[in-house]
Amino acid sequence: MKVKIYNSLSNKIEVLKTIKDKEVSMYVCGPTVYNDPHIGNIRPVVFFDTLRKFLEAIGYKVCYVSNFTDVDDKIINKALEEHISEKELTDKYIDEYFKVIDSLNVKRANIYPRVSEYMEKIISYINDLVNNGSAYVNDGEVFFDVTKACHYGELSKINKEELNEGARIEVNSKKRSPLDFLLWKNTDVGIKRDSPWGKGRPGWHTECCVMIHSIFGDIIDIHGGGSDLKFPHHENEIAQARAHDGTTLANYRVHNAMMNISGNKMSKSLGNVVLAKDAIKEFGPNLLRLFLLNAPYRSIIDFNDETIKSNQAILKKVEMAIKQANLLLNLNNIPLEGKSDKVNKFYEYLSIDMNIPNGITYLLDLVKELNQVLRVKDKDLNEISSLYYGINEILYILGLSFDLKVLSDEEKNLYHKYEEAKTNKDFETSDKIRQELINRKIL
Repeated sequence: MKVKIYNSLSNKIEVLKTIKDKEVSMYVCGPTVYNDPHIGNIRPVVFFDTLRKFLEAIGYKVCYVSNFTDVDDKIINKALEEHISEKELTDKYIDEYFKVIDSLNVKRANIYPRVSEYMEKIISYINDLVNNGSAYVNDGEVFFDVTKACHYGELSKINKEELNEGARIEVNSKKRSPLDFLLWKNTDVGIKRDSPWGKGRPGWHTECCVMIHSIFGDIIDIHGGGSDLKFPHHENEIAQARAHDGTTLANYRVHNAMMNISGNKMSKSLGNVVLAKDAIKEFGPNLLRLFLLNAPYRSIIDFNDETIKSNQAILKKVEMAIKQANLLLNLNNIPLEGKSDKVNKFYEYLSIDMNIPNGITYLLDLVKELNQVLRVKDKDLNEISSLYYGINEILYILGLSFDLKVLSDEEKNLYHKYEEAKTNKDFETSDKIRQELINRKIL
């Protein structure tokens, strides 16, 4: 199956051509771990997890890496406020991050590198850039010289001449040009390392370059993240990779769009930041995950009452049908796991730039078909099992999880007694057994 994906480098949907046949190297920018992730932070986590599971399902071997930025001014300041070490702070929020993504059925990355583990390699990488003339030193700090980057702006499509200090560019009097960006910061506060230029810590834009280079080599297949990272972060990565290795670091740049809350941009100043753990507690992991996926990934999504209700309705339809089929297969001793060609059309939708909303619509078509078969008196168990297997494969890719039972012989017998009592109109017995079946989450 050919997979097509939108490449932010070319601004085109392209056929995925991997460096190694049937293998995908994928790196997704992870969190700066100084607080709990909000639902906007989780959108790329859920989207790229779904992309990974899809690629694996159609036969690719995926090496998935996502980093933790555990060296940063925000971390240092927060640790000082809380009177704890930076490591205590980052360990705490890494644990909280894992609690969130585990509850959302995110398959953990193969590797979670931490910036603090790559400090010596970062220093060496920066030193290479200084030695080849791509970077310069001023008063113990190192800056990348953007005038040497002839391709600068190739990702963000921003002309150097149009940029100014207000365009998310860090103001620093030590820079030769406002566009130059920091590679090494001179500091005596918080996390710091010895370097050829004095004690300090790395700039943000170099960290991912070094981790990708160390883990994968000069270039990978897919580099992902939110669209807010295009400039300056990913643009500056490419500038360094071209200067260091002569590559763009990744052949495909894939970005998901941001999200709003009831029509407004989510921000601390508006007081409308929704933490992922709070959304999970209030609405459940299935709803949050479905909401994040049930819209084109390159479009802004809005978290509001209408989208919440519409996705709740979808989940209810799927859950009722899949649980009814699960019970029927249990009672007829039919295996609960298997393959089905019912999933193929779903994969076709995802193969065209991850058209997940169309895939979800197809899932609902299968649910409708399953309900029709379940209503027939002489049920076609082969068709029911095929639909059940197909729906379950789709649910795995989407990361949606329902409490599907594997009944013991005792529980099967209990259900048969319930049916027998109903047939005999022994309502007292049937009501008693029914309550027990509900307690066991069979009904």
